[in-house]
Amino acid sequence: MTFTEFLEKCGKTVFEKPLSGGTGDSSPREFAEIRLAALDEVRRKSYRAGARKVFPFELIRVSLRGVEQADAELFRGAFFRQYLEQEVHTALRADGCRFPPNLRIEVEAAVGLPQRGESWLLVEASSPHIDAGSATQAARLVVRSGSANVAELPLTKPRTHIGREIDVYRNQGLHRRNDLAFVDETDINRSVSREHAHIRYHRPTGEYRLFNDRWYERGTECGTWIVRDGLSREVHRDSRGVRLEPGDEIHFGRAVVVFELP
Repeated sequence: MTFTEFLEKCGKTVFEKPLSGGTGDSSPREFAEIRLAALDEVRRKSYRAGARKVFPFELIRVSLRGVEQADAELFRGAFFRQYLEQEVHTALRADGCRFPPNLRIEVEAAVGLPQRGESWLLVEASSPHIDAGSATQAARLVVRSGSANVAELPLTKPRTHIGREIDVYRNQGLHRRNDLAFVDETDINRSVSREHAHIRYHRPTGEYRLFNDRWYERGTECGTWIVRDGLSREVHRDSRGVRLEPGDEIHFGRAVVVFELP
């Protein structure tokens, strides 16, 4: 389906008044339909952490396919980008969703028909790496027990997910992607939850904090805890998390990783 065919199929605009500031032949209806589709994709990429929803990404890339030549410059222009950026910020605030204050949007508009099987709209969310993409100076997780998708994982992202599967789906579609995933069918791996935990990097302080993302009954083998200096500390599900220190042995159920700093 081309971009124009999608707009013709979607129905009437949600706007009661035309938008101002645009040029060219694009109608307010086109802005409205792109807005709805983009917001829907953004909401799918947010998730609940503790008592609040979060959208941790700092950059949203919106790619449009099948745009008419006469409309391309309008969609690539500053007005449309600022319009989408404002709408995303407003929608996330209305949802009570926490997001970075510097969240921004980039828009790409491609003229011509999409390739076979290619969607007319693609929305991608990402964040800049901690050290300009350098994995050599980042902290890392080293797998000691269990079979994961990687033996070592550099923590180069502001937020790193750990769980049982790489892609976690819910009714609405893809809900979360785990960076460290214990995917093999083993007794140890089965003690890891699909959405078990995440590690957040706090740039101003340089701290890495571990958060428990799952609900479980106390006393089960599927919990999250840290062994430090021979002492065990359970990581509860809350909004504070636990600060990690070099050499910490992190237990996700029966799977074990070690937190290391360079």
